[in-house]
Amino acid sequence: MLRRGSQALRRFSTGRNVYYPYVFHPCQHLSSLIISQVYFKNKLKVALIGQSLFGQEVYSHLCKEGHRVVGVFTVPDKDGKADPLALAAEKDGTPVFKFPRWRMKGKTIKEVADAYRSVGAELNVLPFCTQFIPMDVIDSPKHGSIIYHPSILPRHRGASAINWTLIMGDKKAGFSVFWADDGLDTGPILLQRSCDVKPNDTVDALYNRFLYPEGIKAMVEAVQLIADGKAPRIPQPEEGATYEGIQKKENAEISWDQSAEVLHNWIRGHDKVPGAWTEINGQMVTFYGSSLLNSSVPPGEPLEIKGAKKPGLVTKNGLVLFGNDGKALMVRNLQFEDGKMIPASQYFSAGETSVVELTAEELKVAETIKVIWAGILSNIPVIENSTDFFKSGARSMDVVRLVEEIRQKCGGLQLQNEDVYMATKFEDFIQKVVRKLRGEDQEAELVVDYVSKEVNQMTVKMPYQCFINGEFTDADDGKTYDTINPTDGSTICKVSYASLADVDKAVAAAKDAFENGEWGRMNARDRGRLMYRLADLLEENQEELATIEALDSGAVYTLALKTHIGMSVQTFRYFAGWCDKIQGSTIPINQARPNRNLTFTKKEPLGVCAIIIPWNYPLMMLAWKSAACLAAGNTLVLKPAQVTPLTALKFAELSVKAGFPKGVINIIPGSGGIAGQRLSEHPDIRKLGFTGSTLIGKQIMKSCAVSNLKKVSLELGGKSPLIIFNDCELDNAVRMGMGAVFFNKGENCIAAGRLFVEESIHDEFVTRVVEEIKKMKIGDPLDRSTDHGPQNHKAHLEKLLQYCETGVKEGATLVYGGRQVQRPGFFMEPTVFTDVEDHMYLAKEESFGPIMVISKFQNGDIDGVLQRANNTEYGLASGVFTRDINKAMYVSEKLEAGTVFINTYNKTDVAAPFGGVKQSGFGKDLGKLYFFHCVFPLSHIREKSAVFHAPREEALNEYLKTKTVTLEY
Repeated sequence: MLRRGSQALRRFSTGRNVYYPYVFHPCQHLSSLIISQVYFKNKLKVALIGQSLFGQEVYSHLCKEGHRVVGVFTVPDKDGKADPLALAAEKDGTPVFKFPRWRMKGKTIKEVADAYRSVGAELNVLPFCTQFIPMDVIDSPKHGSIIYHPSILPRHRGASAINWTLIMGDKKAGFSVFWADDGLDTGPILLQRSCDVKPNDTVDALYNRFLYPEGIKAMVEAVQLIADGKAPRIPQPEEGATYEGIQKKENAEISWDQSAEVLHNWIRGHDKVPGAWTEINGQMVTFYGSSLLNSSVPPGEPLEIKGAKKPGLVTKNGLVLFGNDGKALMVRNLQFEDGKMIPASQYFSAGETSVVELTAEELKVAETIKVIWAGILSNIPVIENSTDFFKSGARSMDVVRLVEEIRQKCGGLQLQNEDVYMATKFEDFIQKVVRKLRGEDQEAELVVDYVSKEVNQMTVKMPYQCFINGEFTDADDGKTYDTINPTDGSTICKVSYASLADVDKAVAAAKDAFENGEWGRMNARDRGRLMYRLADLLEENQEELATIEALDSGAVYTLALKTHIGMSVQTFRYFAGWCDKIQGSTIPINQARPNRNLTFTKKEPLGVCAIIIPWNYPLMMLAWKSAACLAAGNTLVLKPAQVTPLTALKFAELSVKAGFPKGVINIIPGSGGIAGQRLSEHPDIRKLGFTGSTLIGKQIMKSCAVSNLKKVSLELGGKSPLIIFNDCELDNAVRMGMGAVFFNKGENCIAAGRLFVEESIHDEFVTRVVEEIKKMKIGDPLDRSTDHGPQNHKAHLEKLLQYCETGVKEGATLVYGGRQVQRPGFFMEPTVFTDVEDHMYLAKEESFGPIMVISKFQNGDIDGVLQRANNTEYGLASGVFTRDINKAMYVSEKLEAGTVFINTYNKTDVAAPFGGVKQSGFGKDLGKLYFFHCVFPLSHIREKSAVFHAPREEALNEYLKTKTVTLEY
């Protein structure tokens, strides 16, 4: 091995950079030698001065990048435990020095200075250092010293920079890497990075999301810039400079005569250290886990707080506090003077929790956890019930270790850091763990303000607020609008009218859930389990959902039960099964001889997706798009149609019950002009799926392109032709033809917009259609015998009546209907037009209502009728009725449409794709690429049969991106 290594160390020089085919990792023992290919640019000898996990990560990354850490200078062991930086360096054999101080009585300690100079560093790197380092040490190396500081200098100089970023309500946070000088955080800037501060960020959230991971990268980048001679020295301006000292407990008392936002910033800026506090019942109580309350204030029990003009409210979600502006915030946790921390919701019952008796299996878990505690608290001889985790010397980094080690060794048990802080004694901690194992320590129940109605022999409970980040909340500006029952024109309820601010909040929540939340880390099979659970809940609540659909959209209840809700359930189950079957492929490529290559593709989620759905099938359209979106691993912001928001909001409630993490699903009711337009323009959205009119689809596509070139799928207008040949089974053609037009009151994307009937059967077909229409019952959609309910909303009804008037004026024959039904609500008679010529408005434009438009074609003129059928800019669906399978296959091949039905109509299925061509849009919902449904008598199938391809994951690909990975070995 050594001989091979010595041969391998022959080097090939190309200018200043040196390529080592095989090198020893500079920070590893010989015993853990890794032979690898490394391309060395300019590298430095570095002294690392500091401590903590952050320092450890900077150390490890510098080593990986090829820099030589010649010495680590850190703090002495505490309670017999070495700092993480020291542990990592000692493991690698790097010299480690643990000085309690660097100077005494204002002078550098000679022994310390000599030890430092002995390592011969070219650069000092101070990632996180609590010691005072003398200037002769700072200036000693060739390149001086660089320091990491967690603020955008010159703002917030001092040791509590992150805290003051939040306390002062800054909209931007960040860090600086600067050259050390003899001032306090005043040296020239080398580089800076910034991020947005989210409304409910805490110190931990900012640190974990940005300051820690990006800070590590930046420190390594800064060292390389110095090595390459490219590091800038930008003097700090004095304008805007601030200095704030370390916050102490006595300075952290809350002053109550301030706005809710200022109170919130004060509390979150002091979380976890030193903790903002107030006096309650003569005792100091510290507040943790603050968030602004955007929804209505939930009911609760008043709690008098010293100095506050208005009592707080202890609710089931936490303690609600009020600012002097009338707005509110909520605090999750409280800590008392004795160190005990409780959920704020349990303030009045804090002493009532009984001790849980452990089962044999739980005792095994407790013993495992005791071993983990003993490993962390190595300075404590015996872990007893009274042992306090923090009083025994544990620090914040030990909390992370404890949580992760328990997850690893206790069957995946998922604790939060908060659980450790709230139960610091071993006995209390075991009780908390056991309650979590038994499911007794779940998150607070979702708060929903319902509008309830006694209807359809049940109590229907309908949420009406925006659903953002797992909570129902009023619109930011408090605006609402009326959603109308089309059966009688009455108002069902007032619904929140989402503003631009609400859209931005929803997108931010979805982005955070994707990038930082549990959803982004969840494995595919668990994602599928959540979707299966959601499908089960939709099915369990199908009667209520179908009732809401009937109230809000006018859908006939029996149809809503089978199609609107039934197919939604099927869609979620179908895509739940796809979650763990999304895969890329391996690709043979030309090898880079003498080495070899492996190339493969990965299918990855896009990120935050926006979905805008229509009003004709409110829940089903939601399911068609969102199920594929979620199965692919994306998060979503969905805008339901303004006139039919209620089933989408009920769906949001069920998604919480199914266990979907906060921020994964967000529902924002409101107008297309405000909420929809903002979604199409939003820079953080990576995909938009839209179903609606071609006109709006073009506008959305333009906005998506101009904003950030986001991916788009559009299911737009249609004028679907249905060709009925004289050799068809006429009874079937009449029945299916009526369904093709009148299904769901004609409010159907793929409705047959124009029927071409062969001349020899035309008159009989029309006569039989009219006879069947006269048998249809028009009425209350909740009546089980109703065939035909009201049109969706008043403006649509008026448009349909105008459509009929235009047809009559142009000379088409109105055979039946064409009028509003004389009763309350938005009912229209099923309508039939004949003698419709190709140039007429009725022949070209979609009605999207119960209007049958019939044109005659000459006997035997197959190619002529195909030319007429294709003479449209739309291409969503089409159909043909004939007994001749050869004719059927020929016609299906020639029709320019995304779907072709043969001897049937409206036969959609979750495994079959759905989408159009031409100006009916692009992109697919549901199954595979090309689809037609064919029905023939068995005798004809025996003569000739068609072969159909198995479904593929077309809709999933609309919500995935392909990444190509090539490696050399």
